[in-house]
Amino acid sequence: MLKHRVTTCLINFFIAAIMGLLLRYAFIGGSIFNYKFLIHAHSHVAMLGWVYLMLFTFYVHYFVPEKSQRYSKLFWTTQIAVVGMMISFPLQGYAAVSISFSTLHIFCSYAFVYRIWKDMTVGNPVIKTLVRASLIFMLVSTVGVWCLGPAVGLLGQASAFYQIAIQFFLHFQFNGWFLIAVIAILFHRLNITPSKNTKLFLRVLIFSTVITFALPIQWFANHPLLYWFNGFGIILQLVALYYFNCIIKVPLQHNLKHQSLLLKIVYRFSLICFIMKIVLQTLSIIPEFSTAVYEHHNFVIGFIHLTMLGVVSGFLFAFLFQAKLLQLNSLSKLGVYLFLLGIISTECILFTQGALWYLQLGMLPHYFGVLFIASILLPLGILILFISYKTQHYYGIKTFKTT
Repeated sequence: MLKHRVTTCLINFFIAAIMGLLLRYAFIGGSIFNYKFLIHAHSHVAMLGWVYLMLFTFYVHYFVPEKSQRYSKLFWTTQIAVVGMMISFPLQGYAAVSISFSTLHIFCSYAFVYRIWKDMTVGNPVIKTLVRASLIFMLVSTVGVWCLGPAVGLLGQASAFYQIAIQFFLHFQFNGWFLIAVIAILFHRLNITPSKNTKLFLRVLIFSTVITFALPIQWFANHPLLYWFNGFGIILQLVALYYFNCIIKVPLQHNLKHQSLLLKIVYRFSLICFIMKIVLQTLSIIPEFSTAVYEHHNFVIGFIHLTMLGVVSGFLFAFLFQAKLLQLNSLSKLGVYLFLLGIISTECILFTQGALWYLQLGMLPHYFGVLFIASILLPLGILILFISYKTQHYYGIKTFKTT
């Protein structure tokens, strides 16, 4: 069963990457799909078909000792919702069918939170707090989705209310649900025990996640108080990063001491991306930079991909390898290295072009063509990883209780 779930998640990720490649191709060769519709499909499949379902799989495996058939039914019902969005969004954008499947996914997520909260057995209070915080943030994020209908009906899609509702969903999905869930699994893998540092880390992390929502609000409802809230949240994030480093440094070194070079590279790459994410958020304390991020699309896309691909997906692949779900062989190594090279190259191109536009220095030569070629590495790497996964003979996973 675990094999089929991972297979499904990898297929979803590959399809999302192909959609992303089509979005890049649209600037050099046109597209048979509506560009805006395809963006919706790409983002929903990547977030809900890859990251959400992969976190679903890890949470159930590690934190639910008695596996109920309810989780299997819930997983496949959620996947039906993902497939529905995968098909309907490119064809109609936000309309009756796509909204219906999106709503189904939200209700599935509510059912998942209810089941996992009731069934999980986690003795370690640090990991339990992280798991519960991630689930609460997932629930909170959906408030933004429910606000979209009233926002359109009352004020329209161009209104600040509508835009803030979208940012509310994205902020608490990325920085709340996804990121904290990844940290929960990382702490579980490293067997992090409670300490004064972990207690402070949890408080600062959760509070900073809430208060840094002031930045996207500031883009649409500018107020000096929001600037100070965001600044305070950024300081808390830096404090959280300090404690995070103190907590995982020694356990991670010990954990990776006898691991493969590839696993060490993936872990370190994900951690570097995590640090870069916080550094870039720290720069938003400068008003000019904050405005530039919002006004220059490249910065926004680059930051989203840094979080989704570099941090979250990087850690998910590391967990898959360390759990022996993905076997280390020449094919899987090639897939990972191509995927990482795709992230590095596309991020460099996006941020360089964003900087050139900000400095009014024009465009990189053959920018759209070069970006498209670099983007090919992402679905290619995922495809090779998928082929490696389907051709391996062993799908074992180490299971151990949380303490």
